[in-house]
Amino acid sequence: MTTSSDGWRIDRGDDGYPECLECTLQPPAVLWGMGDPGLLRPGLAVIGARRATPYGLTCARMFAGWAAEHGVVVISGGAIGCDRAAHEAALEADGPTIAVLGCGPDVDYPRDSDGLMRRVREKGAVIAELPWGTGPRSYHFPRRNRLIAGLAMAVLVVEAALPSGTFSTADHAIDANREVWAVPGSVLYAGCRGSNTLLTQGAVPICDVTDLATALERVGLCRDKPGELAAPPRVIDRLAAALLADPMRPDDAAFALRTDIVTIIRQITLLEQEGVVRRYPDGRYGAL
Repeated sequence: MTTSSDGWRIDRGDDGYPECLECTLQPPAVLWGMGDPGLLRPGLAVIGARRATPYGLTCARMFAGWAAEHGVVVISGGAIGCDRAAHEAALEADGPTIAVLGCGPDVDYPRDSDGLMRRVREKGAVIAELPWGTGPRSYHFPRRNRLIAGLAMAVLVVEAALPSGTFSTADHAIDANREVWAVPGSVLYAGCRGSNTLLTQGAVPICDVTDLATALERVGLCRDKPGELAAPPRVIDRLAAALLADPMRPDDAAFALRTDIVTIIRQITLLEQEGVVRRYPDGRYGAL
């Protein structure tokens, strides 16, 4: 590995070059990066639509935040929408995250992502197979997607239309013998048609953090189970009282109680296990 004031580069064959990338189609000859190169280990890719719905954004935040909080490296592409939500959730959880760009690692793209990319460079890592100063080009991104898939033990698609660039990453994951997971979406919304199609093709459904924890444990990324984690009693009592009085979705409960979605999901899981609340067909949680 070669370091400079700008960042670092790792050539294929150097110590520190991720072994997991050797399984990808055309492993990159060079990785250019900024941030912590020690994060170049197998993680969870969380990807989805750029024009994401509130549902897609909530799912990206919830699952990426839970994974990052438990030490799993969250990998995504730095794009607007679900990618950005995943990186932000990982940072808010004070967990590890990697942004894989279709431009040089020192280039902020999209332009309004400069604040997020600065934080990822400081607390995580930003990498690319393109050298400093290289601008984004449309043909860079399909090639970038193979790196996202290659760095991950599994790729979680939280929301995707059909056709969608997200499928490129899923295809690369299959080629690299990685698992593909997907969050079910509304059958009435075209923006979920892609992720639902992945489920019909054999992707593992991820419906809550219990599913995520189980799947992460199976691929060797996480050993924690939601039910094994302690929850602050005052907040969980307030949550139980709120849900019993007025059934809510997790994101609405997080807003009402002024806490983060990851904490709410964890505590709802505990309340379900204790038989206090149940999930309704419309996604709300309330009295049994």
